Amino acid sequence: MAILAKLPNVFSTLPSTPPPNTSSPPKPPIPIPKYPPPLKSTKSPPKSPLSKNPAFKILHRNTKYHKPVEPGVISSDGDRAVVVGESGVSYLLPGAPFEFQFSYSETPKVKPVAIREPAFLPFAPPTMPRPWTGKAPMKNARRKERKIALVESMTPVAEEEGGVRRLDMVRPMEMGRFPAQVKPRASVIGKPLTRAEIYELLKPHIGSNRQVNLGRDGLTHNMLELVHTHWKRRPVCKVRCLGVPTVDMNNVCRCLEEKTGGKIIHRVGGTVYIFRGRNYDHRTRPWYPVMLWKPATPVYPKLIKEAPEGLTKAEADELREKGKNLLPICRLAKNGVYTSLVKDVRNAFEGSPLVKVDCKRLEPSDYKKIGAKLKDLVPCVLLSFDNEQILMWRGQGWKSMYPEARSASISADSDTVNGFNSSGSRSDNYQKPDPMTVASSPKMMSLWKRAIETSKAMLLEEIGLGPDSLLQKVEEFEGMSQATEHSYPALVFSSEDGDSSHDDGGEDDEDDDEDYLSDSIEGTESSVPIGSLPVDWIGTQPHEQ
Repeated sequence: MAILAKLPNVFSTLPSTPPPNTSSPPKPPIPIPKYPPPLKSTKSPPKSPLSKNPAFKILHRNTKYHKPVEPGVISSDGDRAVVVGESGVSYLLPGAPFEFQFSYSETPKVKPVAIREPAFLPFAPPTMPRPWTGKAPMKNARRKERKIALVESMTPVAEEEGGVRRLDMVRPMEMGRFPAQVKPRASVIGKPLTRAEIYELLKPHIGSNRQVNLGRDGLTHNMLELVHTHWKRRPVCKVRCLGVPTVDMNNVCRCLEEKTGGKIIHRVGGTVYIFRGRNYDHRTRPWYPVMLWKPATPVYPKLIKEAPEGLTKAEADELREKGKNLLPICRLAKNGVYTSLVKDVRNAFEGSPLVKVDCKRLEPSDYKKIGAKLKDLVPCVLLSFDNEQILMWRGQGWKSMYPEARSASISADSDTVNGFNSSGSRSDNYQKPDPMTVASSPKMMSLWKRAIETSKAMLLEEIGLGPDSLLQKVEEFEGMSQATEHSYPALVFSSEDGDSSHDDGGEDDEDDDEDYLSDSIEGTESSVPIGSLPVDWIGTQPHEQ
């Protein structure tokens, strides 16, 4: 402690405020350079001649390109032209057998209002800028050893050669070459096929997946060349249709026969088998040019109108509100076969003026195309596509498929459009329907009438029966129906003397036999009581004798 006392007091006085910091922050070793802004050149780079072609511009339906068009030629390049008409946008080429289109079966039968891209031909140019001066690549050892592909010759074999089979090498394909003399379709197809020939032609195709798939775009232009490629090796081409085109299969079959020149020999659901013809020659058939890209879909008039035909806007809105609570008659699956859809909608209109079809998980363009087809085929009036559902009204000029049928079912009318008549407008003398009255179709009424005549059904005259009385009636009818169903007239031939003689060769004896049989049947029918079995009546005969 004495040592600590001798040390000086270092911490006796502390500074009240810290000393000011007079030093500046250190500067960076390398100063940050300041670059001038880039100079904007007024001269644009020279454009290549290929960029002037509108075909090389990236235009699609999401762009703002919208050009109204009128019917007629909208673009031409010599003999090649783009035409707008009743069948939509088509393309004319010199020497072509018909006007080319992207889709032959799914093009609306309405004139387009505008186009979404400049009018140009989606085919290759007629000539190259310079001839080919290159050299074919050299074949390696593996390609040299590869076998040469041979196909069946189209040249008919003479009768003198017997059963000789000719094979030809695969030749390069030339697009856009049309024969000078086209054979008529009837001469190419030849005489009709027999059932045995059709069976032999279809046998290798039934379980085969060698087919042409036809989707939402229908019969496209490039499918024509694909069908002829199948016909090169086999006489029958299998076409499988799925999705939107299956709503109207008759239209698809008609387009297939017209554009390909073949003959449909079999059709099951959405599958079609096309026969090339007996006198088909692959070398003399037309070679169609291939479309290099899919043209943009034109703009067509709207399908849904605020005030459809025969309705005011208020009535149409009221029908749409009623349709929200309506149950759909069916649900369409994606890539399904809708061959019975038109029939189902027509049958549904027999019971209700409004019909709804559920199209969940379908593309908007798909169910809009289906609605446009139903509008023409049923026919009907489209009201909305809300919530991926097609709502249709049967229209003012609707007529029932059954001429003797009664009006629509009262229960269906009260549930859907209560207070509306067949035209869709509210009737002035509307009355509350009688719950005891039920309307049936003529087919159902004929079935009931036949069941009553054959004692398989019974008509109750008293309606207000209790449970016990109704059960008693059912038990009585059940016993009578079983006895009537198992009762048959029995023929018993007995003679007291035990001998019978018949002449086989006389006509008089045959007439006597017929009279005798008819008399015996009449006697049997009168003697057998209703509700008893013939076996019981036969057993009582020996006791009576």
